[in-house]
Amino acid sequence: MKLQMHSIHFDADQKLIDFIQKKADKLDTYFDRIIDGEVFMRLDNHEKKENKIVEIKMNVPGKTLFSKHQSESFEAATDEAIEGLRRQLKKFKEKVVLANQ
Repeated sequence: MKLQMHSIHFDADQKLIDFIQKKADKLDTYFDRIIDGEVFMRLDNHEKKENKIVEIKMNVPGKTLFSKHQSESFEAATDEAIEGLRRQLKKFKEKVVLANQ
């Protein structure tokens, strides 16, 4: 799956980008017609520990799915955002299957 990565107000290292790509590629097992996606990695300026935000937008035929999560690390935020997209993809696939019956 083609993902565009955007790191806002910092430079993401290749290890983080590869981690996100690997996690996102697993979503193809739930729905194989994902068109593409965008990932936004952002640092929140607040003093609290959970200042890393990951937003993921996925385009599927006829719809755009979105998930956003904030955590102490980009990896943890990515895991939660991917989990949210996984649930959305499963629901979307069920609707598509029911509509085609």
